[in-house]
Amino acid sequence: MSDVLVVSRILRLPEAVASDDALAVETPVALVYNGLSHAVMMASPQDLEHFALGFTLSEGIAADAAEVYDIEVRPACQGMEVRVELATRRFAELKARRRQLAGRTGCGLCGVEQLDALFQPLPTLALTQRFSRAVFDPALAALHGAQPMARACGATHAAAWVRADGALEACFEDVGRHVALDKLLGWRARTGMRTGFALVTSRASYEMVDKCVRCGVELLAAVSAPTSLAVELATRHGLTLAGFVRPGRANVYSHPERLL
Repeated sequence: MSDVLVVSRILRLPEAVASDDALAVETPVALVYNGLSHAVMMASPQDLEHFALGFTLSEGIAADAAEVYDIEVRPACQGMEVRVELATRRFAELKARRRQLAGRTGCGLCGVEQLDALFQPLPTLALTQRFSRAVFDPALAALHGAQPMARACGATHAAAWVRADGALEACFEDVGRHVALDKLLGWRARTGMRTGFALVTSRASYEMVDKCVRCGVELLAAVSAPTSLAVELATRHGLTLAGFVRPGRANVYSHPERLL
């Protein structure tokens, strides 16, 4: 069907009718820095250059896209391998705090060896943008049409970049919500896009807020709920966090001053 969707023969109940159904492809993706394997994530096998750059920035492996010299994607074993050439100083720092990550559909924080490694210093975001409270409605209206994988199989999350007028600038899908966000953040770093905000179809957990703050995103809007730790982190570091974003309404959990 495609490199991100496959067809499976199923039996539909209660009609007991055999038919075809679309499934999202989920594959192991190994992130290799300067020849050293760092993490294996389960992801959808598209936009992996964006994913690698976004992961590198949102996990604090590099502070700036200029410290990532090259990204190469290649098939490997039964998955994909993304080789990242990292600045020497950043690679030395990475080796000093290496993580052992379990391969799963999940986040970059799974498998951190020490609990205090979860709470690395983060910047406090400056208030440089304000948005109309009505900005969510046109973004939500466009979001469904920007998710062909979700429409076909219903098994993916999306992360979109929304302009100040509510129009979608970009949208990335993945079986992993953190991977979808990393793809968006990687695209944002490559394009230099700053004006606007992130909209995700999942809940807003601690890691999602952490990634946005680290990458300088001032507003994160989620279709589902935030967690307590996500709200605490957003409040502390100046991120506007909105949850349960629906047509005509939203719950704003932190820094509502960005919404006029």
